[in-house]
Amino acid sequence: MSLSVIIIIFIVILFVAIYLHELGHFIAARRAGVKVEEFGIGIPPRLFGIKRGETIYSVNAIPIGAFVKAAGENDPTVPRSLAGKGPWTRLGIYAAGPLVNIFLAFVLLSAFLALPISTVAGDGLMVHSVAENSPAEEAGIETGDIILEIEGQPVRKRGDVQDIVNSVKEGEEITLLLLRDGREEQIMLKPELDPESQQLKIGVWLWWNMLSRVEEGSPAYEAGIRPGDTILSINGQGVYNDESMSNALYSAQEDEEISLVLLRDGEMVSISLANDGCETLPGVELRWVDGTHIEQERLPVWRAVYLGARYIIYTPVLIIEAIPLIIKSPDLALVGPIGAGQLTVEVVRSSGFSNILFIGGIISLGFGIFNLFPIPPLDGGGMLVAFIEGCRRGKRLSPRAVRLAYTIGTAFLITIVILVTFLDIQRLISGGTFL
Repeated sequence: MSLSVIIIIFIVILFVAIYLHELGHFIAARRAGVKVEEFGIGIPPRLFGIKRGETIYSVNAIPIGAFVKAAGENDPTVPRSLAGKGPWTRLGIYAAGPLVNIFLAFVLLSAFLALPISTVAGDGLMVHSVAENSPAEEAGIETGDIILEIEGQPVRKRGDVQDIVNSVKEGEEITLLLLRDGREEQIMLKPELDPESQQLKIGVWLWWNMLSRVEEGSPAYEAGIRPGDTILSINGQGVYNDESMSNALYSAQEDEEISLVLLRDGEMVSISLANDGCETLPGVELRWVDGTHIEQERLPVWRAVYLGARYIIYTPVLIIEAIPLIIKSPDLALVGPIGAGQLTVEVVRSSGFSNILFIGGIISLGFGIFNLFPIPPLDGGGMLVAFIEGCRRGKRLSPRAVRLAYTIGTAFLITIVILVTFLDIQRLISGGTFL
C-alpha cells in the first residue's frame, strides 16, 4: 500500500475520532437543555453554514477536527447556558466527548480482534539461544534444539510455550520433549517466575530457523551475517520456511538493498546487503523447523469483545507501567499527530492493512484519555472544576481562580504540544522508527 494512501487513511481516522468526540459533547449538551449555537467541522474561518433550529452547522476552512460552541460557556447569566447548569450536569457534558472516544476504541479493537489473523505453526519451535543461569541452561537445553512438546502438549506456535508453562504452578517440574540431532529426548526442569512480567519462564528464545553455515567471503558473510543467527524478516516480511524466504527475496527491487532483521544472542540486529536477484542467500545454509506454514485463526466474537474491553480497562495500568519508558525515551513514548502518522505507516507496512483498525482504536483511546487529564482547558479540567463545585454543593469557584487555572493549563499544554511536535519531527529527520 502506498505511503499517500496510508497517510490519507490516518487523517480520516484522526478526523473521525475528533468529530465523534465533539458529537458526544453536542448530544449531551442538547439533552441537558444547553443551547448549542454552532456545531462546526474544521476550524474557522467559516466557509459556509446551515442553520437548523437554533444551531448553525458549519464547514470551516482549516480541515482539522471539529468544535461545539455552547451558549454562555463561562457566563451563567446567559439563558440556557452551559455555565448556568449544575456542576454534575456540566461534568457529564464534559465527560461525554472522551467517553465516546473510549467507546469507539472499544468497538475498533473488538472488531480488529474478531478478524481472522495469520499465524505461523509448525512441528515444534527451535531454540535460538538460552539465557544464562536459566532453568533451560541448568536442564541442558542447547541452541538448535527443537521443542516438540511440553507436559505432553504439542508446541506448534510461539505462544504455546508461554501458555503451557504458565498453566502449571510455581515450583512444579515440567517435562519437555526435544528433537536434538535427529533424536527425541526428554528433559525435566522447573520454570522460574520473572519479576518484571510476573510470568513463569524457562529462559529460551524461539523461532523457526537458524543459520548453520555462512561461507566466508560470501555477500552474507561480508554483510555481517554469522552462523547461529536467526532470520526474523526480509524486507519487512516474516520468514518461517524456504518458500517465505524466497518470496521475500523475490519481492525486492533490483536497485534496492535487501534488509534483514536477525535475532542474535536474544537481540534484534538489522543488516543490509546488495540484491543480486537470487531467491536464496548464496553461501548460507539454514536449519528449519519441519512443517511450518501459515494458519488462519479467528477468535469467537464474545472473546474478541471481552479482550477489547479488557484492553480498555487495563490501559491506565499500562500507562502507569510505561512511566519509566516515558522518562527514559520520551521521543518514543510521547507522540503527537505526526508521530501517530509515522507509527500508522510503519504498522500497516509491516503487519498489513487490517491493523488499521487497531491503530484507529489506539488513536481514539489515546485522544479520549488525554482529554480526561484534569488540566484546563481539556475536558478533564472542566470536569475537575465541576466536581469541586459539586462537592461544595454548587458553590462556584471564584472566576479569577478559574481564569488563572485555564491560563496556566493552556500555557502548559502549548509547551507540551511544541515539545512533542519537535520530538516527532526530529525522529523523522533522523530516520528513527517505532518498530
